Amino acid sequence: EQSPLLRCEFPTALSQPRMSVLAPITRAIHSNKAIRLAYHSMSSGKSEREIVPLALVDSGVRWHVRAFDRKSSEFRDFVFTRMEQPTLLENADVLPEETAECDMQWSRIVELELIPHPRHRHAEIIKMDYDMPDGVLRIKVRAANAGYILRRWNVDCSPDHCLEGPEYTLWLRDPLVLYGVTNAVLAPGYRNPKSIKVAK
Repeated sequence: EQSPLLRCEFPTALSQPRMSVLAPITRAIHSNKAIRLAYHSMSSGKSEREIVPLALVDSGVRWHVRAFDRKSSEFRDFVFTRMEQPTLLENADVLPEETAECDMQWSRIVELELIPHPRHRHAEIIKMDYDMPDGVLRIKVRAANAGYILRRWNVDCSPDHCLEGPEYTLWLRDPLVLYGVTNAVLAPGYRNPKSIKVAK
């Protein structure tokens, strides 16, 4: 048995999609078809669904598929591990309003400006960690993925950078860029601007 050239360790994935689920979903994306399946939702339990899968997404914690949900007539994220018995609907047409071009959250690109957390004592080290010589890390993400990414990186998205703890090394300089982003609620510390009371 050959030993590896370099010792290397990767984080263990706690949640992996089953091939029996992944295969028909990827076929549906490739052939622009719908899928019928049983889905277990946290809010509504188990139900029969028809979805039109658009893209696979790794949130860093788990895999999901971005899809048009015919039950709610909305674009939503469906977690792979909650799916059962997906069947490709070979003869069912996909309507224009069910395609990725009509998914506003998927099509919208949000530019995030991340800076060293103002409460962190060693901003210069944070700049080194993220290769940000001018003190700003600018990244462009799809609105549909923004909340997942900000949570994965533990970015403080509160307007007053109020989150405390060593895990918060970055702050979102302008939380208003998340306005209208459906999954912004996943971002640490995010507050909807409409809910913030302005002192008179």
